[in-house]
Amino acid sequence: MTQVRCERRSPADSRGRLRAAFGMGAVAALAAGCMTSKVEETRQIASPIEANESIVLLKKPQLEGAGTEEGFLDCVQERLGGELVHPEEGQSAHSRRAARTPFKIYGEQEFADALFPWFEPSTAPANTDGLRVLLQRPGVTERLHEIGVRYVVWVDGNTRKTDGGGSVACAIGPGGGGCFGVGWWEKESGYVASVWDMRNATEIGSVSADVSGTSVLIGAIAPIPIITPVRKTACDRLSNQLRSFLVGDDLAPPGSAPAAGVGAAGGAGSR
Repeated sequence: MTQVRCERRSPADSRGRLRAAFGMGAVAALAAGCMTSKVEETRQIASPIEANESIVLLKKPQLEGAGTEEGFLDCVQERLGGELVHPEEGQSAHSRRAARTPFKIYGEQEFADALFPWFEPSTAPANTDGLRVLLQRPGVTERLHEIGVRYVVWVDGNTRKTDGGGSVACAIGPGGGGCFGVGWWEKESGYVASVWDMRNATEIGSVSADVSGTSVLIGAIAPIPIITPVRKTACDRLSNQLRSFLVGDDLAPPGSAPAAGVGAAGGAGSR
């Protein structure tokens, strides 16, 4: 567990700790900023999105434990490349990463309100069997057609701390003060986006992104944080692959080039 303490130290003791901190900091800096990532895609049905169709991204309901962070869902919305029908404060309706197929992204809360109460956390269908039952209810299909939403993308997962250690001590003495030592922590982001076709009441496939990395706090006179953007990287990787999945890049004829900025599914390391 990373700790921060404040103590009084003599000048000689402080100089010794400073040299040790620089040595440990050099090693820690090599480990910090490194990430491992893996992106996977599974498709059951060939059903690429058509121009002007809409999707909605929803957090998968959780009976227990931590659910998907709202900030992560907002990040995926902005980076996915579609047009935000209901942009939130600080969001732009038109993404700078425009997809080849100009699909739209319906607002999460607006969708829940339009289909109330069928997509509240306690009543939302848990699987495609539940979805088929829901679509048989009077007015549901008509309402979906009215708002133009064809695909529901359920996002599940979160970012969590998996390990950590070290300590940073801040000392004050006659010759001055400073912080010494090294603290580190490791985080892992794991997210899965499952895509449901509301027209055909089927799950057409899923995309997942797993990213892990180590961040470091180096005490070298002043604390120096070296932060690895694990969750942001997971958002980028998931958004890129989900966009490719939705527009059907994996369905392109052999030998054709994929969309710019979209990589094939698989594992990759980055620094």
